[in-house]
Amino acid sequence: MNFYRDATWVLEYVEQEDEKGRLSGSMQTLVLKSCQRYKLKSDPKHLYAVVDSCWRYKPLLEKIMKRSKIYDDIPKKKGKPIYSRLTLLLMCHDLLISKQKRIQMGKLPIKEYVLKHKTRLNSELVKLKLKLKVKSLSEIVDKEDSSNDVTPVRWIRINPLRCPKNDVEPVLKELIKKFPQRVSHWSDITSGTLYYDEFVPNLFGVHPRDKITSHELYRQGKIIIQDRSSCFPAHILNPGKNDVVIDACAAPGNKTTHVAAHILPEYTREQTPKIYAFEKDPARANILKKMTSVAGCGQTVEIHVGDFTKLAVPENFKDVTGLIVDPSCSGSGIFGRKSVDSHNVAKKKTETDSEIPDEEEKMVGDDVANRLSKLASFQFQVVKHAMSMPNAKKIVYSTCSIHAEENERVVIDLLLDRKIKEWGWKVASREEVIPKWPRRGKVKEFEQVFRDDPVKCNELADGCIRALPQEDGGIGFFAVCFKR
Repeated sequence: MNFYRDATWVLEYVEQEDEKGRLSGSMQTLVLKSCQRYKLKSDPKHLYAVVDSCWRYKPLLEKIMKRSKIYDDIPKKKGKPIYSRLTLLLMCHDLLISKQKRIQMGKLPIKEYVLKHKTRLNSELVKLKLKLKVKSLSEIVDKEDSSNDVTPVRWIRINPLRCPKNDVEPVLKELIKKFPQRVSHWSDITSGTLYYDEFVPNLFGVHPRDKITSHELYRQGKIIIQDRSSCFPAHILNPGKNDVVIDACAAPGNKTTHVAAHILPEYTREQTPKIYAFEKDPARANILKKMTSVAGCGQTVEIHVGDFTKLAVPENFKDVTGLIVDPSCSGSGIFGRKSVDSHNVAKKKTETDSEIPDEEEKMVGDDVANRLSKLASFQFQVVKHAMSMPNAKKIVYSTCSIHAEENERVVIDLLLDRKIKEWGWKVASREEVIPKWPRRGKVKEFEQVFRDDPVKCNELADGCIRALPQEDGGIGFFAVCFKR
């Protein structure tokens, strides 16, 4: 039972990170973090194997469990179920998915409860496989993994902060030694080749299988692994030596260090530029601190642990001229999570299916919509607070989401807000936001509100940047610049 208890805590941690839009990095890293956080005694490798597999199959398992009515019969104490939802999920995973096809624990009430539903669980598993026309659920997961989990490019940024006299040429020469062949487009990248990005200075693409983390340049902080889209906010903000910048949701710190790379080379050693970085989660704030230190800007970045909207009192930050706001989001543009979108699965039809979704499928869609609505409301509040900084002239809002609810519609809500209108904020033009980047915002979203002004709709959409996962060489992303 101790193992299932520990696995439940790990899975709960992963789920919480996902809900916050913070499910980044490898599953192995997440498992190790949770093991350290909860001081778990179970074998981390065993925990990783089980949790990783369970997370891959989670949407499908939840569908099977719901239809088997296993949730309906859970005994209650003081009106609350006595068995953990995630513990039941882990046991059902082992019973239906694992090679052993058995629950690995002694004779306990929760095990007996799951086994009581074994027949119905297996029946719903068979029904689902028939409906989706697959022999095993792994076919669905593997298909999703092959299309969504492959990183097309590993992007690396040369960090001038760790280069003598901010000269990046010696580092570039070292990169060329390792990657001697230059390619003209990121899609042509093969092992041993190097792509010079045309949109962000000092950014290069290499093949995902080429080892970078073991290279001396990486260990010295002279190169930083950072997705191209993630480089857009600092590049768009483009702060100079007279600017003071806030990174409102800073961890793990890639964008913070990129801002520093824009500002610091223009400073002498006697000068101390200010970059304020806010991070609510203490553990992530520690990661931020380590990253800024490795990147060579630890003494320059002032880290505040807490909620940006509460800690950043406008009167105390009158020197701030620019902000980057990259708040928690759905993370729908991030691949490599090894998860299946249950909403999409639910929409797959067989010849006998009705075109009208059943109540369960409706609920899945409603759940997605509700979550996006809550995230959008949160994102709006963070950006609005950023706009309250009295002397700020430029704000870049970004997400790693592909959903319009978190992107264009947040922009629309901000533009319609009475207070924001009074403050004088507007969307910057395309010429100010990486003009040559081809993929822009969705015009149709702006047309729903500003339908009488098609010119305005096109200008607003052009002021936004979108990137699609994989198709544009990295994660899905959205960015827009506000100015006054």
